[in-house]
Amino acid sequence: MSFQKTITLSNGAPLAQIGLGTWLSKEKEVENAVEIAIRNGYRHIDCALIYQNQHEVGAALKKVIPDVVKREEVFITSKLWNHSHHPEDVEKELDQTLAELGLDYLDLYLVHWPVSFPPGQLFTRHAEKQEMVIDDNGPSLVETWKAMIKLPKTGKVKAIGVSNFSIAHIKGIAEATGVWPAANQIERHPLNPQFELLEFCKEHNVHITSYSPLGNNIIGVKKLVDYPEVKAIADRLGCTNAQVLIAWGAYDGCSVIPKSVQEDRIKSNFQQVKLSKEDYDIITALGKDNHLRFNLPFRYCTASDPKWDVNIFDEEDEKNATHQVKIV
Repeated sequence: MSFQKTITLSNGAPLAQIGLGTWLSKEKEVENAVEIAIRNGYRHIDCALIYQNQHEVGAALKKVIPDVVKREEVFITSKLWNHSHHPEDVEKELDQTLAELGLDYLDLYLVHWPVSFPPGQLFTRHAEKQEMVIDDNGPSLVETWKAMIKLPKTGKVKAIGVSNFSIAHIKGIAEATGVWPAANQIERHPLNPQFELLEFCKEHNVHITSYSPLGNNIIGVKKLVDYPEVKAIADRLGCTNAQVLIAWGAYDGCSVIPKSVQEDRIKSNFQQVKLSKEDYDIITALGKDNHLRFNLPFRYCTASDPKWDVNIFDEEDEKNATHQVKIV
């Protein structure tokens, strides 16, 4: 079983350190995966409207609540999609998410990405380019964050946070409103450790949740689980390669949400192991000269100026290029 470690968020809520991710879980698979996870001890489920499978997560929750667990024993996270950044749309999308999940409240609600799409459609692709269109007249992140701040008072969410936000994004919304996010969910693994962002968030009591802790399968790129250094440690500890990477993610106090729909892997991912400092350093060294972000966001432009090409991450540097994104 897992170490059953919980993280205390800034609002005092306990968050189970190891959770189940549901991104890219196919139709008919995620319902089964969530049910298996809950029945095998998971108490942290990560969702998002854009994953388009929350109704299946909700179906699984109905099977296990309250027969297996009480609602208050399961920490449920979901996220506000980019097309609902206008303040008047924030609570509406939250209501949609709650309806899909069949819940009265979320434990944590995040702004999914620091970029605003035109309202109405999940994606709006530019007619002349492959880029996704940013809302020319969209709200700033501060305006969206102010709408998020109001949500806990409704009783529909316990805590609010962000996802894929850089230091500049977080500072911008916090300094403008005085309210710091409870959490920041980011891609984090040995090839994309984001230590500077991690340290900043620790200083300001912003918890980090790591998604894609095992990396992703990109054709032509070696999988993180296939690195010989990972395998050597796994063999010595008598565990799976994935367990080593999950242990690396949890070493710094982050919560980790590996995704799987296979029963054996769901169970084994929850069988935690502990790395020594030496083993942690060996895994960390994998990213020293081999930085890689597996989940690159779309490239963006505006409808009025299709030549204005926006990327919220600077791929030449680990720091996020935020000067192009409207914060205030």
